Amino acid sequence: MAQPAESTFPQRPTGGTTRVPRPARPVRPGPPAGPRVTVSVAGDSRAWGDWIADRLERHGLRAPLHHWDPPAAMELRSALGGLTLSGGRILLVFSAGYFQPGVRTGREWDTALAAVTAAHPGRFTAVSVTDPGNLPAGAAALGPAQLTEAGALHAERLLLRRLGLPDTPAPGPGGPRFPLDAPAVWGGVPRRNPRFTGRAALLALIHRRLERSVRGAAVCTLLGMAGVGKTQLAAEYVHRFATEYDVVWWVNAGDGDRARRKMAALAPELGLRTRPEERLRAVVDALRRGEPHRRWLLVLDGADDPAAVADLLPSGSGHVLITSRNSSWDTYNTLLLPVPVFDRPESVAFVRRRAPRLTAEDAGRLAAALEDLPLLLDQTAGWLNDSDMSVTRYLRLLEGGIGNARTVVADDFPMTFAAAWTALLDRIAETAPDAAELLRLCAVLAPGTVPVDLLARVRGDFTPVTGDHRRLQDALRLLARYSVVEAAENAAGTEVESVHLHRMVRLLVREGIPATERERYAGAVRGALAAADPGSPDEPAHWPAYAALLPHLLPSGALDADPAETAGPVLHCLRYAYLTGAQDTGLALARRAEHGWRRLLAEDHPRRLDLLHEHTNLLRATGQYAACEALDRPALERLLGRRGTPDAEILRAAAGLAADLRGLARLQEALELSRYVLDGSRQTFGEHDPRTLAAQNNLAVSLRLLGAHDQARELDERTLLARRQVLGPGHPWTLYSELHHATDLRLTGRIDQALAVQERNVRGHQRVLGADHPQSLRAGHGLALCRRGAGQGERARQGMEALLDRSVRLLGRRDPLTLMIAAGFGCLERESGDPERAVAVAERTYAAYRDLLGAAHPYTVGSDANHALALLATGDRDAALGSLARAVPAMEVAVGPGHPWTLDLAHNARSADADLPPYQFRDFEPLTI
Repeated sequence: MAQPAESTFPQRPTGGTTRVPRPARPVRPGPPAGPRVTVSVAGDSRAWGDWIADRLERHGLRAPLHHWDPPAAMELRSALGGLTLSGGRILLVFSAGYFQPGVRTGREWDTALAAVTAAHPGRFTAVSVTDPGNLPAGAAALGPAQLTEAGALHAERLLLRRLGLPDTPAPGPGGPRFPLDAPAVWGGVPRRNPRFTGRAALLALIHRRLERSVRGAAVCTLLGMAGVGKTQLAAEYVHRFATEYDVVWWVNAGDGDRARRKMAALAPELGLRTRPEERLRAVVDALRRGEPHRRWLLVLDGADDPAAVADLLPSGSGHVLITSRNSSWDTYNTLLLPVPVFDRPESVAFVRRRAPRLTAEDAGRLAAALEDLPLLLDQTAGWLNDSDMSVTRYLRLLEGGIGNARTVVADDFPMTFAAAWTALLDRIAETAPDAAELLRLCAVLAPGTVPVDLLARVRGDFTPVTGDHRRLQDALRLLARYSVVEAAENAAGTEVESVHLHRMVRLLVREGIPATERERYAGAVRGALAAADPGSPDEPAHWPAYAALLPHLLPSGALDADPAETAGPVLHCLRYAYLTGAQDTGLALARRAEHGWRRLLAEDHPRRLDLLHEHTNLLRATGQYAACEALDRPALERLLGRRGTPDAEILRAAAGLAADLRGLARLQEALELSRYVLDGSRQTFGEHDPRTLAAQNNLAVSLRLLGAHDQARELDERTLLARRQVLGPGHPWTLYSELHHATDLRLTGRIDQALAVQERNVRGHQRVLGADHPQSLRAGHGLALCRRGAGQGERARQGMEALLDRSVRLLGRRDPLTLMIAAGFGCLERESGDPERAVAVAERTYAAYRDLLGAAHPYTVGSDANHALALLATGDRDAALGSLARAVPAMEVAVGPGHPWTLDLAHNARSADADLPPYQFRDFEPLTI
C-alpha cells in the first residue's frame, strides 16, 4: 500500500490534563463491587477502552471491556443484543472502526440501534472518539459524549455525566495515559490510515509476542512480500498501542546510512548531550539502559537488508518492530511473524471502504481476481471508484491480459498482479495521457525514487508536460491518487518533490512501451540527466545531486549511448563515487561504461582516457594496485609514444602510474615518476594550478613513504598554504593537505604542534564532509596517533577503536583504510588495553594485508612484526622472536636495508632478544599511499 505521510501525534485542545505513567492498567486487589458498565470498544480505540474502564473503576463501578468485532455474517441487531447478556449498562465507544465500514451500512446501523435500544430502554449509552461526521444517524440519536474535544479532566467529566454520575474526576496517580496525550518522544511515525481494515488478530498477536518476550529480546519482524501491507500494519500497531510507550521512533530502514542518521536524530529527543558522531552509539546505549525512558518502541520499516541495519537493534526493556521481505532476520534473534494477504472478508471490507460504489459481491469477485493482495486491492479499487467501468468489464480485461506477453514480469510474480496493472495502465493511457507519459519516463529510470526536478528537465516531445510546472504536478498527483506512485511532498504540502515507483510496476510499464518508442523515452531521460549534472563533482555541495543521478545511468541506457551525449554525467558520477568512498558502486559503473564505450570509441580517445582515470582511481582505493598498473602503464606508454611532450593527459596518466607504484611498494620508481609529473605540471599548468598542487602533494607522499619526512614536511607546508589561497581553507583537498602536514609534524617529532593541527583538522573534516566520510576517518586516525605520541594512550585507544568500528561498517573489514586503522588500533590495544585482544587484532590485520597485497609487501611484513610485538606482550616470547626474525629480512627485501621500516624492525628484533621493556619498541605504521 502507499506509504502514509509522517504524522505528529493526534492533537487535542490544551488545558486540564494530567500525564500519567505506566502501568497501562492500575494494579488493584480486585474489581469494584459496584454497578456494572460493559465498555464495548473496537480494536482501533483500544486505548480509549482502557482509559474509560480505569476512570469508571476509580468511581466504584465494575467496567469489563468487550472487544467489538462481530463476524460480517452475523446480523447487527443480534450482535448488539448479545451485549445485554452480561447485565448492567452498556457503554458503546463509537470510533471509525466500531461501525465496520465496508461491512455494515449506515442504514443497517440505524435499524439495529433503534431496535435494540427500544427493546432494552435505559441500558445503552454512548461516547464518541471519532469525527461526528462518521456517525450514522442512529448512533447520533443516542447523543454520545464527544471525548476528543478537550483534555483528560474534561473528557472524564463528560463520561461521568453521560452515565448520570457525579462529574468530579477521581484523584490519584497511575492508570493508563489519556489517549490524546502524546508519548514523551514521537518521531517519524506515518499518519494513521483512516481506511485501515481488519488485521485484528495479527495486531493482537504482535502485541502479545512483544509483551511476552524475554527482556532484551522483544524484537518482532513482520515478514511478507511487497504490497502485503507490512508498513500499514506497523503504523496501525504504533497508533493503536501508543499509550503503552514513552518513546515511539520510526526509522525508514531501506537505506542503511539514512537509517543511521534517523536513529542518531533520536539523541537530542532523549536529552543526550553528545557529539554528532557519537549520537548513534549514545542512542542505542540509552535505549538499552532504559534511560531516560524505559518503555520505548522502535520501528525499522523496509529493512530488507538485515546486515545493513542489524547493529541498530538495541536490547533493553523496550520493543522493536521490523518490516521486511527478507526471512534471514530469523538469524538475528528476532521473532518472525509472516504477514499473509487479506482473508476474504477483510478484502471485501477494504475494497468497499476504498470504493463504496461496489457491492459486496463485486468486491468479493475483485478480491478473488487479485488474490487478496492489499497493494493491488488499494490501487485497483481506488481507480474503479473514480471510474464508471463495471467490475465485470474490468475482470474481462484482466482475463484478456493474462495471455499478453508484456504482463509476464517474473516467474515468481503473481500473474494477476501483472494483468491488473495492464488494465489500469491502459485505462490511464486512454484517459490521462500526461500521466501516462510521465509514468513511461519514470519507467526508463531506476526503480524507486525519482526526483520531480529531474522529470522537469526532460525536453523534446515531452516539453508541453514536463516544462509546464502546474501540468506536471497535476499529472503526478493523478498517478499518486491511483496509488500508481507514492508521492513525497514538500514541507508545506503544496508540491510533489519526488515520486516512488514500485519495482514490479516499473517493469510492467517499461515492457509496455513499444520497441519503436523506447529510445524516444530513453533519449529524453538521458538529456535530462545531462542537464541535471552540476558539472563539478569535487564540490561536496554537489554530492547529493550526483547521488540522485547515479542510479539512473544504467537503466536510461547512458552507458551504451553516444559518449558525446552522456560522458559528462557518467564520468562525474564515477568521480563522485570515488570521492565519497562508494567504491563498489563506482567500480560496477566503470566496468559497465568501459564495456559500452569500447564499442564506440578508440582506445586513446579522450573520453576513454577519462574513463580509465576514474576507473583506476576506484581500483586503487580498494587496494588493487597491480590491476591499476596493468591498465595505467600501457596507456602511458602509448601516449608517450605518440606525443612525446608532456601534456595534460600524459601527466595525469603518469600520476596514476606513480600512485600504482606507491601501492606496489616500488617506492623509488614512484618517487622519480612523481618528480616528473610535478616538473611537467609546473611547466604546463603553472605553480598554483590545482593539478600542480595535486602533483606536489603526491611527491610529498612518495617522499614520506621513503622515510624522507623533513622533505615531505617542507613540501606539504607549501602545498597547504597554496591550497588555502587557491581552493579555500574549507575545501576537502585543503583539509587533506592539513592532515598530511600534521602527519609530517608528528613523524618529525613535533608532537604538540601536530596534535593542535590535527584536532583542528578533524573538526574541519567533520564540518565539511561529515564524520562518516573516508577522509574524515583518515583524519580521526591521524588524531589518535597524535594523542598516542602526546602520552594520551587510553584516549587514543578508545578513539581508534571507535574509528575501526565505523570503518568496518562503512567500508568493510578488508578495505585499505580499515586495515590502516586496524593496524593502529592493534598497537594501541597492546599498550593500553588487552594484550590478548591485541594479538587477535594484529593477526587479523596481518592476514588481511597478506590476502590483499601479498606476503612480500612491506605492509604485510610490517603487520607481521606488529603481531610479533603483541605476542611478546602476552609472554609468547619464542613465537614473537620467530616472527621478528622472519620479518626483518623480508622488509629489507621489500624496501631496502636503509629504509626506516627495515631499521625499526631490526631494532625491535634486537630489543626483544635482549628482553628490553615495551616502550623501547617501534611500531610499524602503514601510511597513506
